[in-house]
Amino acid sequence: MTAGQAGDNPQLVPVLDAISVPTGHRPRSRPDTVIADKAYSHPSTRKTLRGKGIGTVIPEREDQIARRKGRGAAGGRPPAFDAETYKQRNVVERGFNRLKQWRGIASRYDKKARNYRASIVLGAIVLCWLT
Repeated sequence: MTAGQAGDNPQLVPVLDAISVPTGHRPRSRPDTVIADKAYSHPSTRKTLRGKGIGTVIPEREDQIARRKGRGAAGGRPPAFDAETYKQRNVVERGFNRLKQWRGIASRYDKKARNYRASIVLGAIVLCWLT
């Protein structure tokens, strides 16, 4: 949990480190691919994910494209981007929108972060149960 004005990009690595997907044996802790929007298109993010062996589907920001092209051959090649895989990102966005149908989650009436997180977890459980 961060303040409302804080960016999402610095929290990507802690979120990825907290992932634990049960598989029946040893839980998976590393996704195959991260699909994210342009807010995560920072060279350090790409480098960190590459170092962890995680594929990325993140579009480049316009300023990064211009800077790379301005450097000519020294700018390197653009990062790989799969438009078909990127279309799957809307599933997560729709999940956030469904959670925000609860006024308490959308407006964050809770004063304490633990209560707000509990609301989100409870909302996610209800959504999974109904679908």
